[in-house]
Amino acid sequence: MPTTMTQVARAAGVSQKTVSRVVNGEPHVSADVRDRVLRVIRELDYRPNNAARALLMGRYRRIGVVSLGSALYGPATLLIALERAMQRVGYSFALASTLDGQNGGVAAAVESLLEQGVDGIVLSEPIDDGTPLSVTADVPVVSMGEGVEPAGAPSAVVCADSVAAARTATEHLLGLGHRTVWHVPGPQDWWTARDRVRGWREALAAAGAPEPPLPPEGDWTPAAGYRAGQRLAREREATAVFVANDEMAIGVLRAFTEAGRRVPDDVSVVGFDDIPAAAYLTPPLTTVRQDFAAVATRAVDVLLSMIEDRPHPAESAGPAVELTVRSSTAAPRPTTR
Repeated sequence: MPTTMTQVARAAGVSQKTVSRVVNGEPHVSADVRDRVLRVIRELDYRPNNAARALLMGRYRRIGVVSLGSALYGPATLLIALERAMQRVGYSFALASTLDGQNGGVAAAVESLLEQGVDGIVLSEPIDDGTPLSVTADVPVVSMGEGVEPAGAPSAVVCADSVAAARTATEHLLGLGHRTVWHVPGPQDWWTARDRVRGWREALAAAGAPEPPLPPEGDWTPAAGYRAGQRLAREREATAVFVANDEMAIGVLRAFTEAGRRVPDDVSVVGFDDIPAAAYLTPPLTTVRQDFAAVATRAVDVLLSMIEDRPHPAESAGPAVELTVRSSTAAPRPTTR
């Protein structure tokens, strides 16, 4: 029959309230009383909940994830990949979502996970929520984007190189002979969207290509891409467009078709993410493919190395992103004067 809190309290010579305080890590318990209660907990094998198991074993065997709570392909796919990576190493998964536009949402989500009891935390697709990107934590933190500065805990950044991927996408279009490349940006409170703008700019600068003006930032949706595409369709010099994600690229393709701008005859389009539908669009979309499983596995491996106080694992071989070339890109048509 399982040991009860009453039995622990009787054997330790304390009240049930004191046992509860020790189990939950509350203050106002002297060191000798805490040690005596913990010794009885071990002797009687008292396991009421995860908090007690953490006291007994030193770990919860649970990792917390801070997510944007988004149904978009990238964040949702990354979240699934993280959960699977944790399951493979025997850890359970705790989730805390932030709300769009909520200042301090990341810090609040971290606090929620710490209250639940976790051995480490992953910040999945962190954004700039208007507050300094820092957290206070007593467990290791891995950020899958911009770096964090947790107080009193180790941290690391593990993510696909969106800057390099954006450079590759832009260089592909320049390499086909386009004079320059236009960009449809994602929401600039997302670090990944900022990285893609940066990579695009770096590729243009390295090639000595002029930098076209950015249209208003999108929100990752086809509707936002459609609005940007309507603007770009009026720019007759726009013969190549790099779109920050495939969902917006779908809207761009629709706008060009309605305006009579043929893809890729009149304008080439590159997306980002390689969503399942990308290969079946008309025309099939050239896009940057992210290996979400590889990035998630790497993040969990690094986090476990910090939890277990051992050296970080070596970098995995092979790129986490690659350009998948399809029929939406081609050399520009010769112009006649």
